[in-house]
Amino acid sequence: MDKKISIILSTYNEALFIEQTISEIFKYIENVEIILVDDSSSDGTFERAKKINNPNLKIFSKKFRGLSSAFLLGLINSSGDVVGWIDTNMGFLAKRLPEMIDKLNSNDIVILSRYVEGGKDERSIFRSLPSKVLNFICRLILGNKIKDYSSGLFVMKRNVLLSTIPICYGHGEFFIEFLYKANNRGMKVVELPYVHPINIESLSKTAPNIIKFIILGFFYLTRIFFTLLKRD
Repeated sequence: MDKKISIILSTYNEALFIEQTISEIFKYIENVEIILVDDSSSDGTFERAKKINNPNLKIFSKKFRGLSSAFLLGLINSSGDVVGWIDTNMGFLAKRLPEMIDKLNSNDIVILSRYVEGGKDERSIFRSLPSKVLNFICRLILGNKIKDYSSGLFVMKRNVLLSTIPICYGHGEFFIEFLYKANNRGMKVVELPYVHPINIESLSKTAPNIIKFIILGFFYLTRIFFTLLKRD
């Protein structure tokens, strides 16, 4: 693989998964750098990552600024021709990265999706319903063909990302605006199916309790309407 690949990991209390996920990425991709941005974990995630001896692993720490600011910090410190994002508890999907990167030969952005044919979310209704509702609202309001706006794994060409990246604030709603803008500007977005297994558990970055979920849901919806009004 001639292209240099940058994979960004945002972590918050992911000590259970961090070592395996990093190992899986290095296992399946050559010429890769991993940029890990830890958001003040309290379970030893940052300390575990620091013990991993690999010159292609860059580790940063920040203070409770959210998912989008972690992505921006990772992007600033990346150098790859291809930039990817993977949820830390989804290291089992790292084996799909070579396939996704190959798809960039004819596409600009490649997403693993639970909601295209062949994909599935096997988690409990309590865990899966918020994502299904969010993606339904996105499709209904934004009106394009993207099925999974909240996918935990995607790769893209660096030049596409830099020409499309929106203002970095908030949590996962940042990616909704990004994908909407990329699609509207004629970027080729392809979704590949995957099955989200029932046994993947982690402290949610977006909904650790029902009150916070409702609050964040309000901000997600605000971002969706804001994205639609901009239409650039």
